Amino acid sequence: MAEGPYPVRRANPRFSFFADAEVTGRDGTWILAQLTELSSRGCYVDTLEPIPIRTKLRLRICDGMSTCELHGKVIYTHSGGGFGIFGMGVLFEDMDAEQHSAIEALLRGLAGRPGKVLGKNSYSQIRG
Repeated sequence: MAEGPYPVRRANPRFSFFADAEVTGRDGTWILAQLTELSSRGCYVDTLEPIPIRTKLRLRICDGMSTCELHGKVIYTHSGGGFGIFGMGVLFEDMDAEQHSAIEALLRGLAGRPGKVLGKNSYSQIRG
């Protein structure tokens, strides 16, 4: 993907991360999704249906080894450029200690893999 004209500034590093997910809206409707990036504060999700910005949702992430359920809110969207895939940035909300621990465990595993960090930060800055 081509770089935009503005630098991306992130407080928390993002990692390339592929996992299946279910997105459930407050009205109970659900959509199958694919996570492609993960940070301690949110993730990037691809779906076949767009979800409007500011939509609050429940996200169930399954990476084949573990499952984690989190609440979040869509903060931005990208259209798939005519391919029928919609990408969304989701900000995690109202995380309890168990959810923080689950995300941190995933990130520790990702931080140990070479070439997976999407940015210039290190894992030691995740909690900062």
